[in-house]
Amino acid sequence: MGKVIFDHSGEEREVLDGDLIAPICEESGVPFACTEGVCGTCVIEVVEGMEQLSAFTQEEEDFLGDQGKERLACQCRLKSGVIKIRF
Repeated sequence: MGKVIFDHSGEEREVLDGDLIAPICEESGVPFACTEGVCGTCVIEVVEGMEQLSAFTQEEEDFLGDQGKERLACQCRLKSGVIKIRF
């Protein structure tokens, strides 16, 4: 079991290892539109724990380009551990 911490509120949500983070992100206020990685509405900044997320998808590479601190919440799976995000 892993955890997502929302930087703006301090809210902490548990996520099963290997699950998408999209559902809890949406419940916590991250805006979503297409959920397919092409619109960019759900861009988040990973403040801590980038290594705890799944590898960048092709959709993320196409939309975001550089693999910096930004990810698309609809494309990320939490491998394990804790991440802190900002949106």
